[in-house]
Amino acid sequence: MNCNLDDIIKSSGKILLLSHMNPDGDTLGSMCALYSMIYKRFKKKADMNVVSNVPLNYKFLPNINLAQRYYDKSLVYDLVITLDVAAIDRVMDSKIFFDKAKCTINIDHHKTNPGFGDFQLIEPEASSCGEVLYNYFQANGWELTKDAAICLYTAIMTDTGNFRFENTSANVFRAAANLVEAGANPNYIYKQCYETKTKNFVMFQNYCVNKAVFLEDNKIAYTTVYKKDLEKFSAGDDYTDGIAETLRAIDSTEVSFVVKEVDTKLTKVSMRSKKVDVAEVCAKFGGGGHTFAAGCTIKAGIEDSVKKLLNEIKL
Repeated sequence: MNCNLDDIIKSSGKILLLSHMNPDGDTLGSMCALYSMIYKRFKKKADMNVVSNVPLNYKFLPNINLAQRYYDKSLVYDLVITLDVAAIDRVMDSKIFFDKAKCTINIDHHKTNPGFGDFQLIEPEASSCGEVLYNYFQANGWELTKDAAICLYTAIMTDTGNFRFENTSANVFRAAANLVEAGANPNYIYKQCYETKTKNFVMFQNYCVNKAVFLEDNKIAYTTVYKKDLEKFSAGDDYTDGIAETLRAIDSTEVSFVVKEVDTKLTKVSMRSKKVDVAEVCAKFGGGGHTFAAGCTIKAGIEDSVKKLLNEIKL
């Protein structure tokens, strides 16, 4: 069911904004942007629940310091809004807040989103959740704050790969131009997002790329990340971000993926491709995403998970 944010927010007392696990620039930027806009338009302060730790490169976002992990499961909200959450299980144990809320809104752009929640604001053709919010604000006369402009620009920029991916439309550039006029500084935001990596982060990624496996005349490239690898580099959950893209950038690669050990019987997968619909591949394991960028969690160890994925990839 489509939603009117004005009416719902106006009639709600306690509000919670939810990010997805292993948060990226889109979920965090969208969450902080909506926080800023709710305060400006309704003079209400929403809670922001970050399901995993905020990566270092996104700690510059306005109001991100107010986001935290809520552990008190007795909390009940009038309204819970998920941002960039393709499937409700991606909020992990914070799903209890969603389930107990009087009203829920699902704001997203993933084509595989099943449409959970009482109300939905989903645009599969949009580049990012940030663009979905931007479109809504423009269509409904919400005047952008500078903070929201910075956050939305971050969301759109990161989910389009700095305006390089196939989801970079003419509307993306129009939105970016308007966000710059509203106060977003492209140079500053780019440096924060892409040039604030720790030495450990870079060394870990190089290690993972160097042990990549290539199959099918180098058309498939993948790497494995075990718990011991993460421990060796004191790596956070975000340390694997971008590795699949690096492998996809190889001229011969058509499909790339990273498999990360959660435990001996659970593996997280991040897939990228140039032509193959990896959202369909990930959907076989309960995941999803975009045509050329998707993810899933497989209930198997790393070796078995790799075999399962290879069986589903059709070049």
